[in-house]
Amino acid sequence: MGVYGIDLGTTNSAIAAIDADGRPEVLIGLNGEPTVPSVVLFASARDHVVGEGARRQARLDPDHVCTLVKRRMGDAEWRFGAHGQLWSAPAVSSLILKSLAADAEFGGGEPVRRVVITVPAYFGDEERRATIQAGTYAGFEVAGVLSEPIAAALSYGFGRLDGGLEIGQGPARETVLVYDLGGGTFDATVIELADRRISVLAVEGDHQLGGADWDERLALHLSQRFCAANPDAEDPLDDSIGSQLLVLAAEQAKHELTTADSTEVVIAHDGARAVIPLTRDELEAMTASLLRRTLDLTRAVLNAAAQRGVRQVDRLLLVGGSSRMPMVSEGLLKEFGLIGELRDPDLSVARGAALYGEKLEMERLVAADLVTRGRLRDGAELFEADPQDLAAAVARVADSFGQPVSLVRRMLEIQVDTVVSRGFGVLALDPFDGLSASWLVHRNQTLPIKVRRSYGTVRADQDQIELTIVEQQGQAASTRPEDSKVLVEGRIRDIPPGYPEGSEVRVTFEMGFDGVLHVTAYHVDADLPLTLSVQTGATLSQADVERELEQLQRTRRRSS
Repeated sequence: MGVYGIDLGTTNSAIAAIDADGRPEVLIGLNGEPTVPSVVLFASARDHVVGEGARRQARLDPDHVCTLVKRRMGDAEWRFGAHGQLWSAPAVSSLILKSLAADAEFGGGEPVRRVVITVPAYFGDEERRATIQAGTYAGFEVAGVLSEPIAAALSYGFGRLDGGLEIGQGPARETVLVYDLGGGTFDATVIELADRRISVLAVEGDHQLGGADWDERLALHLSQRFCAANPDAEDPLDDSIGSQLLVLAAEQAKHELTTADSTEVVIAHDGARAVIPLTRDELEAMTASLLRRTLDLTRAVLNAAAQRGVRQVDRLLLVGGSSRMPMVSEGLLKEFGLIGELRDPDLSVARGAALYGEKLEMERLVAADLVTRGRLRDGAELFEADPQDLAAAVARVADSFGQPVSLVRRMLEIQVDTVVSRGFGVLALDPFDGLSASWLVHRNQTLPIKVRRSYGTVRADQDQIELTIVEQQGQAASTRPEDSKVLVEGRIRDIPPGYPEGSEVRVTFEMGFDGVLHVTAYHVDADLPLTLSVQTGATLSQADVERELEQLQRTRRRSS
């Protein structure tokens, strides 16, 4: 069975697989569309609806409809309440994932067991763990978590040459700027394509910025115009149903203004009615500050890439449905002189995830073949195998998949180098500044990372050491503890007496391509280790996990 690629989006989601010809294909859902709205209606304590049906019902039952849940991923405190039950963001997201799996199987695909799920490049440790947790709740094995810009670049690289996955096989290396404006998140990423290698050089973003913010600005404008035309009527934004209808009308108007210069929006509420004319110029004026925010982040990522030697950008890829707005391409052209390319902005991320899933599956099968035959040590990297043994294993796997040997070989050869989107460090006592954040991992540092730093105990006979792991907040890595986010805390306890002040405490940070952080600390003289099992805010208590799994198991999914 293959690995499915899933774009778990803020407003829409999609699932893709590799077809019989070795190409990524987005699967059509039960609604006949390649994307499914990331909306869940909790119709009762036992029934829920996912997708377009839930989106339509939002007009009638807005209090039981959950939208934009991706913005809540990693929020430890957030719960969606419906019919006396509380749902975390991973639990709600798992319902969307299960709906996508049902769509895949409805379309004749194999049962969904292993998946690659994409996340915004700017997601931190907690958000990535919450995404893995959502996949676990859905009953999947999450083979990988892939940044959305990398997925888009993979999809782009696959389509560059007709007939195969050829990354950077042109006359020169190619530097690509991926501008990803989705429904609820924004990423700007600089990627280099060369020698069958995708290298992420720099990343910036804001996972609280997306097309939904355009909708909200427009909904506020429509509300003001409606109230001006009907001064005795209730403001639609003061009513949950009226507010939901207004946002849906704003979203539709935004879509219409993508291709038209003007449109009319009909608002009916509280027995009153207004026909509000709207132009593209008006929309662009009221949302100019939102676009400016994306352009500022884009400039920041270009500056970060320049520090790593990038002198120019060869291509600009526009990803995410909201990047279709004309103001986006016009703003990028005016600001940076780059002409954006729209290549299936709604589907490219899912396709890239499927390609990455196929690569992981090929690597797994080839490694298993070599290990079984005694040609590779279990756990070793494929490059450690004898080239002739590796070639033979590739041929056997290609035969079992019914794929050309060249395709399997290319999948294995593709390498993905990425960077961390946040800095990570520990709180340490500075003799001059007091308690400060000491950064071991810096934003835009290339993965995988293994870094070690030594600290000293603060007094003689210190019987315990407290370790606090923090994550950078904002663009600058501040040393002030209040400017960072605590990820996890742990202690080395029961240190025997007799060790002087300044005894070495060695701290090691390790992070793989999945962006998940592992930390160990070691009191060298006392020979006392501490391995932190990172319990981030995305991780629920065991009671919460059991309760949510029970809810998921007894709730009958109803997709539109």
